[in-house]
Amino acid sequence: MTDAPTADLSTMLDAIVKAYDVRGTYPDQLNSEVARGLGIGFATFVTEADPAVTSVVVGRDMRPSGPELVDAFASGVLSQGVDVVDIGLCSTDMLYFASGSLDMPGAVFTASHNPAEYNGIKMCHRGAAPIGEDSGLARIKEVAAAGAEPAATIGSRSEKELLEAFSDHVRGFVATDTLRPLKVVADTANGMGGLVVPAVFETLPFDLEILYPELDGTFPNHEANPLVVENLKDLQERVLAVGADIGLAFDGDADRVFLVDERAQPVSGSLTTALLAQSVLAADPGASIIHNLICSKVVPEVVTEHGGTPIRSRVGHSFIKQLMAETGAAFGGEHSAHYYFRDNWRADSGLIAAVMVLEQLSQFDGPLSAMLEPMRRYAASGEINTRVVDASAVVEHVATHYGDAQADRLDGLTVDLGEWWFNLRPSNTEPLLRLNLEAPTDDQVAARVAEVQAVMSAASGS
Repeated sequence: MTDAPTADLSTMLDAIVKAYDVRGTYPDQLNSEVARGLGIGFATFVTEADPAVTSVVVGRDMRPSGPELVDAFASGVLSQGVDVVDIGLCSTDMLYFASGSLDMPGAVFTASHNPAEYNGIKMCHRGAAPIGEDSGLARIKEVAAAGAEPAATIGSRSEKELLEAFSDHVRGFVATDTLRPLKVVADTANGMGGLVVPAVFETLPFDLEILYPELDGTFPNHEANPLVVENLKDLQERVLAVGADIGLAFDGDADRVFLVDERAQPVSGSLTTALLAQSVLAADPGASIIHNLICSKVVPEVVTEHGGTPIRSRVGHSFIKQLMAETGAAFGGEHSAHYYFRDNWRADSGLIAAVMVLEQLSQFDGPLSAMLEPMRRYAASGEINTRVVDASAVVEHVATHYGDAQADRLDGLTVDLGEWWFNLRPSNTEPLLRLNLEAPTDDQVAARVAEVQAVMSAASGS
């Protein structure tokens, strides 16, 4: 397919280069011209950052635009004299495995949970170290916009099959001889889970059923975004219909997993983080565990109760991975269902999280709901987005209103009033404030949300 007419390349790049990755609609925002420029920028940046780099690894998800964009990106990389190892179809955590095991910088074409018209790129240094806006993306965008002279000798492109090695790596996180034949339903939503989930589970003793395993980037059944409750309905119905022990919902690039218990009740990312922290601490007593600051208080409580050291982090994978590197933390979790493992090059993996939960459930005498019951200590609002004219002014007004409470500015404004707490964070890309609030009961959550929103409204004069 030929490129659609484009606006100025620099303007297009401004629209699609985000804080942590590249994301835009195809072909008006992200097309072959843009992808090739980003390939040139990526090759330039990773070789500037590490002159020993001679090769990069590239993969893609199942979106129809993927092959064209990968070819264009690869041509940009090759033009700078850098070799490309193409691993083809892969989940994002499989690309991180490739970057770590091959010791190469990597790039995967994916728009994660976004609708079909989107595509994007997640990039990393070798060893799966993150590349974000402040750690390389700005430089990549700069070079992509300006272009670069081709190298005297262009690079070469080769292909490599890594699915089997990746599957072995994932299974290495559990004691397979302790697993029992649990009934598992996984909804891969026509995303990359349809490739990697059966490969990982092939030699495990679980009774596995997969919903929508066909790789189809048009998402004919439902969006591959388990954060939206509507997208869990098919999984919930199937869990009840077959009497499954657990349901697993993967997003489009399969780097996140959401749990559904045997009663078809969704399990929050915070509870899953606490559950995984228990498992990590059983194997690594006294380890440090990172949680982002919108996770439930149950996470640091469980970590402390099991002899670990909880560490709060800003929201976002680059902050968590950096903090893991600085502290040597064994595990990190986010409320958004990203789970990071030190022994996975500090990268996140939905599959590793899934098999570790299944290992815990195999060893527990009871259902998943019972295993989680001791952790169900609080009620949460979920993330509530409010459009405002001046986010900073609203945050400062709220901070003043709660000036007598314990507060910090690690990421936005976090106010802890003992029995309840909230975090108010500005969006990186939109005039929005994101409110997350936790209290002992649903009724208290509703009352406190109304209270905080009233303070916000007073600040904005509405």
